[in-house]
Amino acid sequence: MALPAVALPYGLRDVHLTPVAFDGSSPGAAVDLPYARTFTFSDEEDFEVLRGDDSEVASHGNGATVKWELEAGGISLEAYAVLAGGTVTTTGTTPNIKKTYRKLGTDQRPSFRAEGIAISESGGDMHGVVYNCKADDKLQGTTMEDGSFSLISASGAGRKRTSDGALYDFIQNETAVLTQQAT
Repeated sequence: MALPAVALPYGLRDVHLTPVAFDGSSPGAAVDLPYARTFTFSDEEDFEVLRGDDSEVASHGNGATVKWELEAGGISLEAYAVLAGGTVTTTGTTPNIKKTYRKLGTDQRPSFRAEGIAISESGGDMHGVVYNCKADDKLQGTTMEDGSFSLISASGAGRKRTSDGALYDFIQNETAVLTQQAT
């Protein structure tokens, strides 16, 4: 089967978050965002307009960013730490294991890479990868609401990767691959 000219992505099958250091390296392993419901993004850029002689003469962009939002049902403490910073510790032994997420007032939100995957009705799959994300907007959840599952949502901006300037990729695969294998 040849790679189709048009991808028809459908649904959201998986999202992984990978910690990213300032130099673009990955100091940690990819963490699954369990039961991902949405991964949306918008390519945005602020422009400055030069006006003269009572008209617009030119405009210049200040560099693109990607505004993104994620939502998942339930969350692992490790995935939350990738979004919010902080640390996860595990103590005890079975049947008394205890896992604790702790965020200090001095912990900053880290940078990470987000990769979502959708099946493609035209064959294969489609990956959306946003590099150098930071949850610089809301990070919220409904964790204890009667009659509802826990939902965690985050939003923020993605900026270009320092190593090569990459902001985001769409990757169409003839044969479906797992996340982290697409790039």
